[in-house]
Amino acid sequence: MKICIISDLYYPYPGGVSEHVYHSACELVKLGHNVSILTTNYDWLNSSFTEEYDKSINIIRIGRAQRFYINKSVGIIPMALDLEKQARSVIKEHNFDVLHIHCPNSFIGMFAIKHSRAVNIATFHSASPKLSWHKYAAAVVQPYTKRLDGMIAVSEVALRTMKQSQTTKTVSAIPNITIIPNGVDTTKFSATVKPIPELNKGNFFNILFVGRFEPRKGLDYLISAFQFVRKEIKSARLIVVGKGWLNDTVIKNNMEGINFVGFVEPALLPSYYASCNIFCSPATDRESFGIVLLEGMAAGACVIASNIDGYSQVVKDGEDGLLFEPKNPVAIADTIIKLYKEPELYNRLVANGRQTALKYSWDKVTKEIEKFYNYVKENK
Repeated sequence: MKICIISDLYYPYPGGVSEHVYHSACELVKLGHNVSILTTNYDWLNSSFTEEYDKSINIIRIGRAQRFYINKSVGIIPMALDLEKQARSVIKEHNFDVLHIHCPNSFIGMFAIKHSRAVNIATFHSASPKLSWHKYAAAVVQPYTKRLDGMIAVSEVALRTMKQSQTTKTVSAIPNITIIPNGVDTTKFSATVKPIPELNKGNFFNILFVGRFEPRKGLDYLISAFQFVRKEIKSARLIVVGKGWLNDTVIKNNMEGINFVGFVEPALLPSYYASCNIFCSPATDRESFGIVLLEGMAAGACVIASNIDGYSQVVKDGEDGLLFEPKNPVAIADTIIKLYKEPELYNRLVANGRQTALKYSWDKVTKEIEKFYNYVKENK
């Protein structure tokens, strides 16, 4: 099949959607498909992650990414006076069999659907409570979403958000809806990856955070918890990977034992997971899945996370990780201290976590996506 994956979010912009688009595209190429990615330009981002990583994929960029604040996070809107014209040109020139749009409320995705003659499939990644502006957004995107032949949600919470953010008429018009989870690169993230040498020196008990510095990622709660952890575990060290629009505010909370690393290139990220004893994601809400949890499990870290809807669908509490009460620094600290003092529990969670991650390998997940493509094509 000739497939076009469309996403406003893509490398070098970091995040779960970018990971999903890249890895599913690579796996679809391995399965024998001709794959293009239609996205936008991020010329304001400095990153060594360029198209050299995507030699087997045709990367098409239109417009220029602009940032805006939405859903307690930073969103992206591609901008260009002739953005629709550019999207239409790409769609007509390549004559794709399948258009797979990620986050179907995206600008490029809507323009692509408008001019599409292919099978139209969308993946919904968002997690959000029902908001007053949803009904206005639903009215704007309804002419486009009603042209979808199939919809994928990455989790139950993403499916629930999709249904409450669209009109009932729009949802009922989509003939095929399914859940296919995110995945993880179990080769790149594995227990065989070598740790960062300077982080492996000494007898430190390393706790890792990876994420953008945004309120909903909950880093401030982890920093507060670390004060309690240091009183019980003198060797504790918090390693913070990431940056964001709250960068200066977060770093002002610097204290002894916290190492602010900043942005880490994707190729180096597995070594940071390999350097930690515990990976902690203290997100407060609006997480539909949690690829970072799978990355931590796959790399052999012990994973702990907030007990929120998206995360509780990935981590089985007490089996392959531990969940704690959101926005509660004491609960975070108690969980970390418990794992430090109970090595048998720690080792069991690490071993089970690796087995959980293997179930979400990108080759398995992408075969489910390919199967859905074929089903929708046959039943259109």
